[in-house]
Amino acid sequence: MSKNTNIKGGVEAHYDTLLSPVITEKSTIAAENNQVVFKTPLSATKTEIKDAVEALFKVKVKAVNTLRLKGKNKQFRGRPYTRSTVKKAIVTLEEGHAIDVTTGL
Repeated sequence: MSKNTNIKGGVEAHYDTLLSPVITEKSTIAAENNQVVFKTPLSATKTEIKDAVEALFKVKVKAVNTLRLKGKNKQFRGRPYTRSTVKKAIVTLEEGHAIDVTTGL
């Protein structure tokens, strides 16, 4: 087993921590302030998110803010359903560092 495949701090754990970037109008405006928004699992902590961003994108993270969006009750063609609860992480980068989320990994 190589160093990067262990369960605690391997590359796979980093990929499991950051599910996808959130590309909205609000997150695009936040990008002007060196902030990037990611969708993360509900169990992810701020330190795990910071470690994953620094390891995968080779940048320096200044701060991580998280928020949970509780799933809403909606209807589609008269049938009720509930959206999933989602956790988002707003990652603030140090000056001089940037991430282009549109290119992917």
